[in-house]
Amino acid sequence: MELLSHGLGNAGVAMTRDEIIKIATDIWGFPNWTEIQVNRFVRFANIIQEIERNECAKVADEWVYAYHHPSKVIAETIRAREQA
Repeated sequence: MELLSHGLGNAGVAMTRDEIIKIATDIWGFPNWTEIQVNRFVRFANIIQEIERNECAKVADEWVYAYHHPSKVIAETIRAREQA
């Protein structure tokens, strides 16, 4: 399952399960996670990704009304990432 970027690799590129496990291991110092724990990390990361994407799109939406700028396209592109 693909997830959000966390400074690993290119910005905006979805994180892999292995990257999530690495972050969890770096934070808690424990390298042996159960499948249930990993699934919970993945679910948590997906929720954070959705929240972040929506907040970024809201900012872009606000620019549409305040400035003559292609922000509507930016907002739609951010939201479209959810489908990817």
